[in-house]
Amino acid sequence: MSEIGRYFIFLGHLFTNREPFKTYYKLILEESVAIGLGSVLLVALVSTFMGAVTTVQTAYNMVSPLIPNYVISQVVREMTVLELAPTIIAVIFAGKIGSSMASGLGTMRITEQIDALEVMGINSISYLVLPKIAASMLMYPLLVIIAGVCGLGGGYIVGTLTGIITPNEYVYGIRYNFNEFTITFALIKSVVFAFLVSSISSFKGYHTQGGALEVGVSSTQAVTNSVIAVLLADYFLAQLLLSK
Repeated sequence: MSEIGRYFIFLGHLFTNREPFKTYYKLILEESVAIGLGSVLLVALVSTFMGAVTTVQTAYNMVSPLIPNYVISQVVREMTVLELAPTIIAVIFAGKIGSSMASGLGTMRITEQIDALEVMGINSISYLVLPKIAASMLMYPLLVIIAGVCGLGGGYIVGTLTGIITPNEYVYGIRYNFNEFTITFALIKSVVFAFLVSSISSFKGYHTQGGALEVGVSSTQAVTNSVIAVLLADYFLAQLLLSK
């Protein structure tokens, strides 16, 4: 409980004694480039194969001839948009970006760079962490959109090349009985997940104590706690927004 309390106090310091907006503007742009461009290739590759595998496995488990083939792409659409794109990519995001944030801030802590900022009268939490959180909340939804497109594209390529489903059937299944709220739900999840991963990872890195070994420990804890928080948030958001 004390750790949770320290986390919320940490979040409160994000908005006190802030620097001028132009300072954050530049920092957020730099973080956005690092987060977005540094992750887009991995996200596209993973999501493409997830869509392809989902298509093959869905077709394999459809044993009844009474079920039309377009149901395959309908299942792929729902799985990709609702879970694979926002949630599974969030786990990868935590492992790549979250660990990088934690190790970077941890290194700054043990080399006393954060202490130097505090001596100069700068709120180090707001100056170092707020741009990371803002950039994550801006870029991660875009990565989720890319993941969704690549996932559906991967399913289309594999499904049509292997003869599992025809192109017309795949497109028809994607469009059949489509609920626009699933896109909204996925984007809401992406913003929440981005906030959790970036804030928890920054919290762990910022409060690192010791030496290089402890930086590695903080990075590991950041990824572990972020993944747990993402899975819990995924469940509660589903209960809140999808329950009837």
